[in-house]
Amino acid sequence: MTQPLIFAIPKGRILDEALPLLAKAGIEPEAEFHAKSSRALKFATNVPGLSIIRVRAFDVATFVAHGAAQIGIVGSDVIAEFDYSELYAPVDLAIGHCRLSVAEPEGLAAEDQAGLSHVRVATKYPHLTRSYYEAQGIQAECVKLNGAMELAPSLGLSRRIVDLVSSGATLKANGLVETAKIMEITSRLVVNRAAMKMRAAELVPLVERFREAVEVRDAA
Repeated sequence: MTQPLIFAIPKGRILDEALPLLAKAGIEPEAEFHAKSSRALKFATNVPGLSIIRVRAFDVATFVAHGAAQIGIVGSDVIAEFDYSELYAPVDLAIGHCRLSVAEPEGLAAEDQAGLSHVRVATKYPHLTRSYYEAQGIQAECVKLNGAMELAPSLGLSRRIVDLVSSGATLKANGLVETAKIMEITSRLVVNRAAMKMRAAELVPLVERFREAVEVRDAA
């Protein structure tokens, strides 16, 4: 008997933008999915043999890359940070727009950074942060944080942070300014490469439905 397909979607801000695309692709989660009191993480859908799991954004990539889920939605920042060879990202969903940026205290941001050989940075993106600074010949010591990044400079943990920026309001509220952009980010449809080959009859039409849903939305 064929195992059900598992579709991993992220909690948080991307979810609200992803749900209309899921609907356009013909996927409707069961009613409990929308119940705020529910603690369930796995849900049935209106598509026979397709279930949804709702997990942290960073974990979507891990579930799909390791084959625990066959398809998912995740930001291009997460894809780049983990760089899993098992992930195939066939569709840019053009949702979850933001950027990964360097920020630091406003009063220090104008200082000349020429000649720097070492920086200490608070971030949950150590791979991307090190790569960014290595390209400039600078060694980055990364302090791994999973949240409240903006507190790091004021509490002396690091002078700089690398984090997601949308409007910049959170940075401003914490006395920080954006000093460099590392990458623009959108959310992508990702598929496990092995599953794409072994279960092509199920996954290829699903991928095409999402591609069509994006095209219809963008043409509207």
